Amino acid sequence: MSGKKYENALSKVEKGKAYTLASAAELLKDMSYTKFDGTVEVAVNLGVDPRHADQNVRGALVLPHGLGKKIRVVVFAKGEKIKEAMDAGAIDAGAEELVQKIQGGWLDFEASVATPDMMGLVGRLGKTLAPRGLMPNPKVGTVTLNVKQAVTDAMAGRVEFKVTKTGIVHCPVGKVSFSTTAIEENIRSFIDVILRARPVSVKGSYVKSIYLASSMSPSICIDIGQFR
Repeated sequence: MSGKKYENALSKVEKGKAYTLASAAELLKDMSYTKFDGTVEVAVNLGVDPRHADQNVRGALVLPHGLGKKIRVVVFAKGEKIKEAMDAGAIDAGAEELVQKIQGGWLDFEASVATPDMMGLVGRLGKTLAPRGLMPNPKVGTVTLNVKQAVTDAMAGRVEFKVTKTGIVHCPVGKVSFSTTAIEENIRSFIDVILRARPVSVKGSYVKSIYLASSMSPSICIDIGQFR
């Protein structure tokens, strides 16, 4: 049955056509067939060589309409920063005791923040957190003294992105249940950040292609001309 549903969804996508963002968002919602609220994701193929450090595109942003799910945040901190974290909405905060808790197998959270003085301690969790994308990183604002803002941003739908070895950046931008306007505005915010992150050493075409898809759906090609 799922094969027939996928083929039916695929038949709605005009082969070889590059869609405007608005029409792509409408089409994506129209051809969704899953019983659950699928995640909407954008894939951008960049004309960069990630083997060069100066072309390793990465960053973060707070989506204007969030991700459509509750984000649980933990904070590695001590002293008054623990209270600041908990008051901001973190589900747990601490130093050695939090590290030990995670080393014991607890991973019931989607984001983490750390104050700079905690990174030596957090380093023990590198092999556990890094593969899951949960390691605090100063380059994307999750290693900071402004704990309140970092926790607030994470809970509001802050997403991080990093170019893969093949030059592609993937980013979740919401749920199928979002309005077409919300999906479009989240994508525009993401693409804007990607464009501003263009390495100065990149020559020629920077954004090669953009595709939009949801959980188990066919992908839709987006006209990149509308972002130039």
